Amino acid sequence: MTTDLHPTLQPMFETVLRRNPGEVEFHQAAHEVFESLSPVVAKRPEYVQASIIERICEPERQIIFRVPWIDDSGKVQINRGFRVEFNSALGPYKGGLRFHPSVYLGIVKFLGFEQIFKNALTGMPIGGGKGGSDFDPKGKSDLEIMRFCQSFMTELYRHIGEYTDVPAGDIGVGGREIGYLFGQYKRITNRYEAGVLTGKGLTWGGSMVRTEATGYGLVYFVDEMLRADKTSFDGKKVVVSGSGNVAIYAAEKVSQLGGTVVAMSDSGGYIVDEGGIDLDLMKEIKEVRRGRISEYAESRGARYVEDGSIWDVPCQIALPCATQNELDENHAASLIENGVEIVAEGANMPTTQAGTRALREAGVRFAPGKAANAGGVATSALEMQQNASRDSWSFEDTDARLREIMQGIFGNCMTTAEEYDMPGDYVAGANIAGFTQVADAMLALGVI
Repeated sequence: MTTDLHPTLQPMFETVLRRNPGEVEFHQAAHEVFESLSPVVAKRPEYVQASIIERICEPERQIIFRVPWIDDSGKVQINRGFRVEFNSALGPYKGGLRFHPSVYLGIVKFLGFEQIFKNALTGMPIGGGKGGSDFDPKGKSDLEIMRFCQSFMTELYRHIGEYTDVPAGDIGVGGREIGYLFGQYKRITNRYEAGVLTGKGLTWGGSMVRTEATGYGLVYFVDEMLRADKTSFDGKKVVVSGSGNVAIYAAEKVSQLGGTVVAMSDSGGYIVDEGGIDLDLMKEIKEVRRGRISEYAESRGARYVEDGSIWDVPCQIALPCATQNELDENHAASLIENGVEIVAEGANMPTTQAGTRALREAGVRFAPGKAANAGGVATSALEMQQNASRDSWSFEDTDARLREIMQGIFGNCMTTAEEYDMPGDYVAGANIAGFTQVADAMLALGVI
């Protein structure tokens, strides 16, 4: 990782490296923000004087706990649980829970750090946090998942609340897991505190559009980028990595706006369907059967590639929606060679630093995840509003509000980039806009 930062920022970043050894994803997320802050420290010296940058890099609270549970054979299993409550200057901590074998403290901190600025960009009164466990839901029975979630919440419940910390779902945590977690929270606390978790079922406090929100919001952001260039999705070929919630609903909205999604993927490989992905079939395979994407190729006669990279498929718009660091400099070179015009991150930090640099240097318009995929957490905040007022909004009203929020995020990124003499640089615009909003709140609240 290069560390050629502004002389004021370099020692701050070195402190991050020293205090958080081995947490490479957190280092990457921090460095990406630090790279954008040179003009900020020059223009706003009060941030340096009040040690705002050092404080924003240190979580307010880091919680690690044991999660014992009993599998279907009667054997006791042990996992590790995490909740990093990173920054509450703007409101209660808000961010998802990830259940995946790769989860460790560095992953949770990288996600929580990104969440601070993503949440700020929404304009909603929510701080940043993240959590999860190295538990793998794949291959587990519903009863095993229920027992794990109940054990996880038995520890977590004492650290969360609608005015303190509001978790949601992430990779491995969907409506089923949120239901088990909320049920245990309700049982322990004897309170129907609907606002303590978001991503709930529609019949018990959930919000319309929450399932679709991250994918829809991503495409709304890209639509604003296209409008700024006086063009649209019409006739555009789009590649979407992944085939989970974000990918499926990004593909759905692309199709609705006139684009053609020609490729999607999962951990086994990718499919290419030049006529456009059949989303009804994809939803059936992934959401109902919980199957593999290879089944799509078998049903439709599409091309399935087990080895190789989805980023070799020619497109004008690439939407990485799978996981962190899935798109590196080699993949970026392939996209550039094939004429990609826009890359927008649907997942959290799916592009490596070298990949991002290559795309930006080649003139590809690049939308970072903290701006482009903020629709999920924005709709979570809308769910919190509905819970607080004991209300429920229609799909159309919630979707319209989501689009309005994504338009606001785009406008904020664009005008901030222009204000700091970097027109069209959505990375700098997102980082600076998110950072300054949180930093100003921290100044106002004093040294805490």
